[in-house]
Amino acid sequence: MDLSKMAVSINKAINTQEVAVKEKHARTCILGTHHEKGAHTFWAAVNRLPLSSNAVLCWKFCHVFHKLLRDGHPNVIKDSMRNKADLSDMSRMWGHLSEGYGKLCSIYLKLLITKMEFHVKNPRFPGNLQMSNRQLDEAGENDVNNFFQLTVEMFDYLECELNLFLGVFSSLDMSRSVSVTAAGQCRLAPLIQVILDSSHLYDYTVKLLFKLHSCLPADTLQGHRDRFQEQFKKLKSLFYRSSNLQYFKRLIQIPQLPENPPNFLRASALSEHISPVVVIPAESSSPETEHMVDLVTEDLVDTDIPIQPAAVVEPRFDDLFGTSAATDPFNFNNQNGMRKDDKDRLIEQLTREIQALREELESFRLESGRLCQALRGRVNELEAELAEQSHLRMQALGESEFLRAELDDLRRVKEDTEKEQRSLTEIERKAVANEQRYVKLKEKYTELVQSHADLLRKNAEVTRQMTVARAAQDEVDSVRREMQEKVKAAQEAAERREQEQVEQLQELQRELISSRAELDTLKSTMASSQQSSEELSSQLSTVESEKVELAGSLLKKEEELAGLGEELERVQSSLASERKSGVKTAEALQNQLNEKESREQALESQLVAARWSTLQGAVEEAERIVQDSLAQLDDPAHISCTSSADYLASRCQASLDCMDRLHSARDGYMADNTGVSELVRAVTHLAHLVGDTIVQGSATSHMVPVEQADALSDSVKACGAEALALLGQMKEQESLATADSAALRAALDGILATAEKLRPRGLELQQGELGDLVEQEMAATSAAVESAAARIEDMLNKSRAVDTGVKMEVNERILASCTDLMQAIKALVLSSKDLQRDIVDSGRGAASMKEFYVKNSRWTEGLISASKAVGWGATVMVDAADLVVQGKGKYEELMVCSHEIAASTAQLVAASKVKADKDNANLGRLKLASKGVTQATAGVVASTKSGKSQIEEKDTMDFSSMTLTQIKRQEMDSQVSVLELETKLQKERERLGELRKKHYELAGVAEGWGEEDEGTG
Repeated sequence: MDLSKMAVSINKAINTQEVAVKEKHARTCILGTHHEKGAHTFWAAVNRLPLSSNAVLCWKFCHVFHKLLRDGHPNVIKDSMRNKADLSDMSRMWGHLSEGYGKLCSIYLKLLITKMEFHVKNPRFPGNLQMSNRQLDEAGENDVNNFFQLTVEMFDYLECELNLFLGVFSSLDMSRSVSVTAAGQCRLAPLIQVILDSSHLYDYTVKLLFKLHSCLPADTLQGHRDRFQEQFKKLKSLFYRSSNLQYFKRLIQIPQLPENPPNFLRASALSEHISPVVVIPAESSSPETEHMVDLVTEDLVDTDIPIQPAAVVEPRFDDLFGTSAATDPFNFNNQNGMRKDDKDRLIEQLTREIQALREELESFRLESGRLCQALRGRVNELEAELAEQSHLRMQALGESEFLRAELDDLRRVKEDTEKEQRSLTEIERKAVANEQRYVKLKEKYTELVQSHADLLRKNAEVTRQMTVARAAQDEVDSVRREMQEKVKAAQEAAERREQEQVEQLQELQRELISSRAELDTLKSTMASSQQSSEELSSQLSTVESEKVELAGSLLKKEEELAGLGEELERVQSSLASERKSGVKTAEALQNQLNEKESREQALESQLVAARWSTLQGAVEEAERIVQDSLAQLDDPAHISCTSSADYLASRCQASLDCMDRLHSARDGYMADNTGVSELVRAVTHLAHLVGDTIVQGSATSHMVPVEQADALSDSVKACGAEALALLGQMKEQESLATADSAALRAALDGILATAEKLRPRGLELQQGELGDLVEQEMAATSAAVESAAARIEDMLNKSRAVDTGVKMEVNERILASCTDLMQAIKALVLSSKDLQRDIVDSGRGAASMKEFYVKNSRWTEGLISASKAVGWGATVMVDAADLVVQGKGKYEELMVCSHEIAASTAQLVAASKVKADKDNANLGRLKLASKGVTQATAGVVASTKSGKSQIEEKDTMDFSSMTLTQIKRQEMDSQVSVLELETKLQKERERLGELRKKHYELAGVAEGWGEEDEGTG
């Protein structure tokens, strides 16, 4: 078999049409697996199909694959195990659907995976599950454990079959005749394979359970019996329901199970068990039925074995159910306690069944012979038809040669017509391209409608689509003008050709008239010559000969004239037909252009509606933003939020600036509605700014006295109400042009005026004062550092004169580290001055230094604050060092001062380099000086800790003279001191936290920290 034919049959069998798989395609696939001894071609074709995207396609794949597993080559199961993981993933994917083919595909794929796993674990079982009793015994290898495990696997297998049965029936509307519809047959067709598998599984399960009950206690097999009875009820119900369907009645004869399940506790019940046999009716004309008949008859009886008497059948029965109880543990004959009469009756019953089956087989053979004879007759008829077709083919070849010659003539005659047709084809191609552009534009419009919920982010896309629409409209106009010009040119060319033909005809008529005039002249000359004398006889004969020649010439001219007339008529008819076709083509193209214009107008109206819808969505979103801001005013969580008057003023000013932008955008939209994007952005920006102003105004009211807080709250609420009123006017198309924003502007001006009144006045200095203050503070810092260094040097000299020993050594080390720290701070202050000078020179431009400081007031205030902190820290650290040297201070106080002065210098560094260029040389020196201060601070801390440890080492603890009671008393006192100190430490830490928090709040109010980016929480 050609593998390409198999691939074609696979694609025909597995398609998206909701009809049952045709048996001829399935049979071709089965034969293909036997031909190539595997399923490589099948899986190569299936892997190219989109099984994960179409449920009907996946369902029909499962049906065909089930047939291959049953009737295909045995290697199909081995080759398919490689795709087990893909089938499992596909089953899980379809399992997410709760109805339709998706759920059925998930169940069917699980069944197929279970079937493959069963056959891999039990290779003795063929794909169609047809086995004799002896083969079934051999499959268990006479081991009760193997039979036990095999029974469990068959239960699992049958459970999957029943799940698919139930799933298909639950998906069908059984109140209607669904089995006669194509969609119903598509779902029911795979159940034929399920019925065949289920009948065998049921039979084998019954036989295995009887074997297990003969070897194992009944209590051990209680779970097996319960599971079997549950499956028995389901299978019996499903067989009964299936047998009543019209679709199955003509394809398969479904067996009916007994009324009650077998009693496995009674060994003699095995003789009452009748294996269910699925029969394919002989009258069925379905190819699938014929295939099933072959399978069933091969399983029922061996046609080569003649009918044997009852005495010969008895050993056959022993072969099936065991030889003797002594040698075979699975022998049921002695255990059942059957009498001889029962055995004879069973033999006679089996003999009658075999005879009936042989008769049925004979009828099958006669029917197959009749079908073969009919097929042979059909083959003869097809061969006769083939011979006749060959004769007709030879005749057709001769006629094709003749027609080919005529076709060449016609091609030469209609060359001009083909040129015009090509031009019309080009016009049609352009029209089609234009149509495609319109389709694309329509698709883009559909995308715009679908993404209406995300109007703000896709506004740019709407604008781009409008631009594309205009370009398409311009292109349509140009194509229409070009087409009209070409049609007009074609009409003019046809008219010119017709005029030329008419002129040629007139020329031929004029020649005919002239020839007739010459003939009349010759006749008159001849008449006059006859009246003359005989002397002119020679001339007369000459004239007669000329007359004959002229008559012949006249005849030729008349024939030529007749031919030209026929040619003229033919040309005129051809020209008329071409003109009609051209007019029809032009009318069709004109109709297409009219349709495109109407669609273009509709699309333009839809775009206008989309623009207005976009604007309405933006206005509605802006209303929600303002309403949300107003709702936050009543939120209890908002009471803890604070803000500053400066930040509120900046928000008000930004809102006022945005209102000007909103006015200009609205005027632009009213002039040209394509400018909706700018208006949408302006509306959204204004809503955010007004909402922020409302929230910040309420947060600011939490920081001011009650009367001013109430007035500010009323102002922001009035502002929100005016904003909502303005947005409400902009939602209506009639009131958009007349929307008045004066009330909202007045409300914002009122909030701005209130914020200006609430701004802190502590640092409002004049220009000259602010610029001078920077220089003064930097000079004061330098002076404080130098004064501190001088005091430390003086203290060092005094310590050397007074102190001796360890104390002098400690004091010298501490004062030396303090001196190094002062020198490092001095270098840092000088580097900061140089860097500030570079910053001012590079940023002030034509302005003066003082004007630069005023322009950058926040930066200037930061410098002033940092300078004050450095000078104050240096003074405090010198005082602490003086007390430590005198023995009146604490070493911890000196370490805290050193840390504080390090933090102050870090603030000064940060304030100095915030506006500096990263490549500035003075910035590098400032960083080095900052590192020097850090190292000097570490030196002060280290020397202080070292000195403290040296001083404390002298006070050694001597407990040698103390009694046990005194030591216990001292231990209790120490524990009390530890607890007191821990409590005091905790309180001091809490106090430190509160002090830092209050310091931050006071510094923020006094100096306006973070006003540029201060939020509401």
